[in-house]
Amino acid sequence: MNSTLLREASPNLSLPFPSIIVPYASMQQMSNSSSITQFLLLPFTDTRELQLLHFWLFLGIYLAALLGNGLIITTIAWDQHLHTPMYFFLLNLALLDLGSISTIGPKSMANSLWDTRTISYTGCGAQLFFFTFCATAEYSLLTIMSYDRYVAICKPLHYGTLLGSRACVHMAAAAWATGFLNALLHTANTFSLPLCKGNALGQFFCEIPQILKLSCSHSYLRELGLIVVSCCLAFMCFIFIVMSYVQIFRAVLRIPSEQGRHKAFSTCLPHLAMVSLFVSTGIFAHLKPPSVSSSSTDLVVSVLYSVLPPAVNPLIYSMRNQELKDALCKLVYKCFLEQ
Repeated sequence: MNSTLLREASPNLSLPFPSIIVPYASMQQMSNSSSITQFLLLPFTDTRELQLLHFWLFLGIYLAALLGNGLIITTIAWDQHLHTPMYFFLLNLALLDLGSISTIGPKSMANSLWDTRTISYTGCGAQLFFFTFCATAEYSLLTIMSYDRYVAICKPLHYGTLLGSRACVHMAAAAWATGFLNALLHTANTFSLPLCKGNALGQFFCEIPQILKLSCSHSYLRELGLIVVSCCLAFMCFIFIVMSYVQIFRAVLRIPSEQGRHKAFSTCLPHLAMVSLFVSTGIFAHLKPPSVSSSSTDLVVSVLYSVLPPAVNPLIYSMRNQELKDALCKLVYKCFLEQ
């Protein structure tokens, strides 16, 4: 019996098929998302020798980041003369750098060493959360550090009042809390989307834009809205940093002594170099035109903003900071004497 005969036999009887088709489609969509147990990350290369080269290169960068940031944390915590707002924020930055590279580096090295591309669904969510958390908190901290340099150079008489120990703790806590809330919102929203376009990511670690590409629902617009809001806040922080350094350089150029100008620049230029590296590579990675986009270019740029900064930061901050270098030498000398 076909559907026409059935309607004629019972005109008041509605067919169940139309009401079943829509829920079934939605159930099929959800099952496609829930059936994903792992994601496939983008490999740097398929050649075994180059995979091993990638492993050793990342291992060297990772160990350099651990050593450099570990020495900065230990030196600042050990030397009482470095218990100032600038070094307190630098200690927090070193902690975030360690967290950031530890979120991405070990998994990428393991995949290259064992010639695999996989990451579990839970592992991908954790990686996305912790990387977003560290990146957001670090950018917030860089903004706070620009304010610290502004007050120290432009308003030195008010430095103790504006940046007392309690104010510094509150600022650092606000940076960490901002990172946590931002990461929680983005991770929960991203992984609540139905995914039906496979499980292959175009990145060597789990990142929000790559997961959004797998979504088959218009709900991804909600996550795009969150990203737009986050970008607007990040742009406001960037404007604040730029305006702070405009005021800083104007004040430094008015310092009569060359030694005073050199000391002021030595404390500001490392922070400015770090902000430039962090912001420029991130902007280029996500806002570059499609004409210059390729898998190899994307991988190189993503390394520049995700893996390289944690390893380069200690070098940048210690190279022009004589006070930090002297404290580090004292710590190393003390360790050798105790042995």
